Amino acid sequence: MSNSTSVPGIQGTDPDAAVLDGAYRKATWRLIPFIFVCYLFNYLDRVNVGFAKLEMLDALQLSETVYGLGAGIFFLGYVAFGVPSNLILHRFGARRWIAVMMVAWGSLSACMLFVTTPLEFYVLRFFTGVAEAGFFPGMVLYFTKWFPSHKRGQVMALFMSAIPVSGLIGGPLSGWMLSHFAHGQGGMDGWQWLFLLQGVPTVLLGVGVWFYLNDGIKQASWLSHEEKTAMQAALDRDEQQRSSGVHAVHSFGQVLRDWHVWMLGFIYFSIQMGVYAINFWLPSIIKALGFENATTVGWLSAIPYLFAGVFMVLVGRSADRRRERRWHLTAPLLMALVGLLLAANFSSNVVIVMIGLSLATMGALTGLPMFWPLPAAFLGSAAAAAGLALINSMGQIAGFLSPFLVGWIKDATGSTDVALYLLSSVLFVGAMLVLVVPARLVNR
Repeated sequence: MSNSTSVPGIQGTDPDAAVLDGAYRKATWRLIPFIFVCYLFNYLDRVNVGFAKLEMLDALQLSETVYGLGAGIFFLGYVAFGVPSNLILHRFGARRWIAVMMVAWGSLSACMLFVTTPLEFYVLRFFTGVAEAGFFPGMVLYFTKWFPSHKRGQVMALFMSAIPVSGLIGGPLSGWMLSHFAHGQGGMDGWQWLFLLQGVPTVLLGVGVWFYLNDGIKQASWLSHEEKTAMQAALDRDEQQRSSGVHAVHSFGQVLRDWHVWMLGFIYFSIQMGVYAINFWLPSIIKALGFENATTVGWLSAIPYLFAGVFMVLVGRSADRRRERRWHLTAPLLMALVGLLLAANFSSNVVIVMIGLSLATMGALTGLPMFWPLPAAFLGSAAAAAGLALINSMGQIAGFLSPFLVGWIKDATGSTDVALYLLSSVLFVGAMLVLVVPARLVNR
């Protein structure tokens, strides 16, 4: 007997569940590990400046404010080119455009080793942001071509676990690079080797994208005809359900006029304010606790990311299993808030600060994959490319503001405590706004 189930409100039945489940497993194992590695290097290339800072500032005589501005100016390019880049991807296909982006940003990231002045630092960071702008929203759009809404919580969590893994691996690796190349091997300082050795693999992965990824189900030769039919039918039903929703958005004009999109953009902004403060300042906060050795700072920086990686996957599975989205996002954001307050209020206690930083990292990073099923749940396919990119670009404004504000506050006060209080307030507002999103739109 066929293991078929009816879909409420839609005539007919699902394809055989075993075929569909097998197709999803095959697609997950085929796509996610490779895309995971690409995103891991995307994040390393984006935030490795946080470790390079430990040596770079003294070597180039840069202030904390200059560093904060340089770290943040990346996101001006990122925000400016987010929507155009995603529209190009939508028109020409993920495989071609992602390959071009990765080769470009890997090359620019490696070229950071040639920086000698603040202006050169700013220019390279800006154009690296331009090159990376379409990658993440492009991947969110790419997953909508393979997985229906109720599957994306776990898929996004697996994909975005590359962020904590990049911290888990990147922290000790970056610390080791700074220590190992501290003697100026090859005529370069440790921070220069760091940019080179973390940029080149991205270029190679970009070449791999061209040969490995498929633009969609129809091009996947590794799926059988029966599996392709089952997956496409599931996507068609998912799109029909979204299109029938009260707040379904189908055009870019509707995207700009819909207040839900702007509210979601601010929620994502609040999440990213916490995420980028952690990414760019975690090594410096740990160093301020009295740990001067770069290798030690690297290993201690890995601890919060280790907990975050496990927590992110568990919450993603729970959200999909329970078909519940809002509280699976709100609770991690409140956890991040508590963590930042602990780190600020007990800044002289190493154990409590590490616990606070771990809670903040777990909550903020888990908020990222838990957020993305929300906009995808009511953006129609015609609006998805521009809508997802617009929301992502709004969130990435935090990438400019967060490191710049933390750097400016630290220069002004000699401490990051005031900045952590400010970030906690923003996270609280974002958590409360999540509960404004109608449950019926997103709990699927």
